[in-house]
Amino acid sequence: MERIGIICEYNPFHNGHLYHIKKIKSLYPDSLLILVLNGYFLERGEVSLVSKEEKTKIALEFGIDLVLELPVLYGTQSADIFANTAITILNYFKVDKLIFGSEVNNISLLNKLVDEIENPNYQNKVKELLGQGLNYPTALAKAISLDFDFNHPNDLLAISYLKAIRKNQFNITPISIKRTSAYHDLESKEQIVSASNIRNKILKNEDISAYLPKKSQNALLPMNQELYFKLLKNKILTTPHLEEFLTVDEGIENRLVEQMKNSYSLDEFIKNVKTKRYTYNKICRMCTHILLGIRKKDNIEKLSYIKILGFSNRGQEYLKTIREDINMQTQVDKNSIEYKLELNAAILYDLLFNTNTYNFEIKNQPIQKL
Repeated sequence: MERIGIICEYNPFHNGHLYHIKKIKSLYPDSLLILVLNGYFLERGEVSLVSKEEKTKIALEFGIDLVLELPVLYGTQSADIFANTAITILNYFKVDKLIFGSEVNNISLLNKLVDEIENPNYQNKVKELLGQGLNYPTALAKAISLDFDFNHPNDLLAISYLKAIRKNQFNITPISIKRTSAYHDLESKEQIVSASNIRNKILKNEDISAYLPKKSQNALLPMNQELYFKLLKNKILTTPHLEEFLTVDEGIENRLVEQMKNSYSLDEFIKNVKTKRYTYNKICRMCTHILLGIRKKDNIEKLSYIKILGFSNRGQEYLKTIREDINMQTQVDKNSIEYKLELNAAILYDLLFNTNTYNFEIKNQPIQKL
């Protein structure tokens, strides 16, 4: 039996994700699928339009056997931290392979990119180019000798996955599946489009029924964007020492305060703060850390526990066979910073979506697909 690892956010779960699962099952018919799932607040600083509980149910419905939580502390950070934590979780649960979508779909090329990126000369070159005023993706591309497009987010995540496997010396084989849609394409009407495309269509009140399963469409929630901005504005303008929050660096806290005074919506605020050095996604992450109260001192490197969100009957049987060998507690540590931040995230999520995810968090009961 092949134990296959998947890392996803499912915001929302769409036809591309379904293709991913079916492709794995066609390649490895007897495989057990283990998913590390990001929850309420996501890697690019976005808020999930589907609750963690519903995403878990959907994952189990469409073929995942075991769903594990990626804590919000790590799930809202840069690709390297996001990937390293997710891969570490999968390694505790003994996966053999990690299978992910990729635009370039070339593991050999991705490994060569990792070789270059981890060279100190490359990092120095990137800093030099940033100092010349180039934006981050352009600086990355110009500093490298290989022909590679740094505007493909799945490939950037793939590089972070490979770095994590190499750094930790995990016995996990990375395998890519060709991504069938472009992340930056917001207009395509093909059967498989990106989650960004779907979210864009939702904002424009377009029909999205062709792009995701009915169960996934029914789980979508309307977010109170105005309330999000008001909460953020209050936090930024009334909290001293913003620099104590994670990712609030290099004096940008002063810019945050000044621009918030002159902004009247979240999008306007982010565009006012944005610079070549501080990208849209980086500022969104920063806003998430401020709102959730994630401080630099909270950024611990090691997991306190791994929460099991759900399992199929097959997943439950697998857990019984490896539980003694996991070497990490699977009971929530209620005194840990990870758990406290997860509760913070649930409370904020409930305010924004009028849900009751806080109750789901404090019950701490895995969802079982019968």
